[in-house]
Amino acid sequence: MTELEAGPGMPSNGTELDDTLVAPAPTGRRRLIRRPSFAIGDLDVAAGKAAIGEIPVSRLVTGNRMSIPINVLHGRHEGPVVWLSAAVHGDEIGGVEIIRRSLQGIDPKTLAGTIVAVPIVNVHGFVNGDRYLPDRRDLNRSFPGSANGSLAARIAHLFLTEIVSRCDVGIDLHTGSDHRTNLPQIRADLDDERTRDLAIAFGAPFMMHAKLRDGSMRAAATATGSTVLLYEGGEAWRFDRDAIEAGVAGVGRVLSRLGMVQTIDEPVGLDGSTAAPVPAESRASGWVRVRRSGIAGIDVVLGQTVERGQIVATVRDSVGRRLSQTRANRTGMVIGLTQQPLVNQGDAIIHIAELLDPVDAMTAIALPATTPESDTP
Repeated sequence: MTELEAGPGMPSNGTELDDTLVAPAPTGRRRLIRRPSFAIGDLDVAAGKAAIGEIPVSRLVTGNRMSIPINVLHGRHEGPVVWLSAAVHGDEIGGVEIIRRSLQGIDPKTLAGTIVAVPIVNVHGFVNGDRYLPDRRDLNRSFPGSANGSLAARIAHLFLTEIVSRCDVGIDLHTGSDHRTNLPQIRADLDDERTRDLAIAFGAPFMMHAKLRDGSMRAAATATGSTVLLYEGGEAWRFDRDAIEAGVAGVGRVLSRLGMVQTIDEPVGLDGSTAAPVPAESRASGWVRVRRSGIAGIDVVLGQTVERGQIVATVRDSVGRRLSQTRANRTGMVIGLTQQPLVNQGDAIIHIAELLDPVDAMTAIALPATTPESDTP
């Protein structure tokens, strides 16, 4: 029942409530209805309030409890329920900072809807400084999980039942892995109209139509009916300023697009414009690999456009002799780079995405995606 549908005789459910003005009752007097509190984990958050809590996961070998931290902002006004998640891979810490900054300045008294922030999903990996769980399973390949399965399966099941089931939209925050850095980008089902609209609203420099991958959070959450954006930016175990700022701005734009917060003020560009950037778009990408082992010097930067056949890296030995030159295998934009100069023959060092022009982007909806969920080649 929406606020405008509320009328005389509306039953009370006994939960903690918050005053919200609605349309006049038939008597001509304005009456108040109150938004129910939001219960999750160990929290019961009143409308117009914020609270920090936890969702128990398991116990450590010491007997101590391991829990997923959550931060809930339950708006006074009706609106969507959105989750923000980070550190599904324990070494990808950039999203933790994006969530912290994104929640700053949001007043639940003026918020329309509810934000469920989960800054560290893979707590075991985060604590151990590891991408994976203690059993070496990848949490983002373990969804939808099982209540009686492995540790990874149990955490995946818990996240779906406790977080995703309560939400309409999710933004899952990632970084590059294995000494790689990524251009700030959105990966999503751009064939879905609502998802595409939010991906464009996010305003990252780049967006990729990425197929769903079995076992991923995005695939499992999409199957439940949620709209999901996956953000990639920066590298593991580093706070990349550009990636964090792009992520914070993007989250704010999505919340604004959903009508949850007031429209954010865009910074003034060099050309004097204040509109959010329009992302470049791609439906296909691939990694460039070195032909010789040695020390690689990368000649391109993130966001740079390159032509097929262009020299993008040079591999030398320890005394400076040139062993090989690496050329771009396609024309497009550089969206990922290795940060490790020491390479072995066949190592992937540069990720290039083929770009669609605006006309092609509108007509490419029926084309299949060729880029997987992960940035790992």
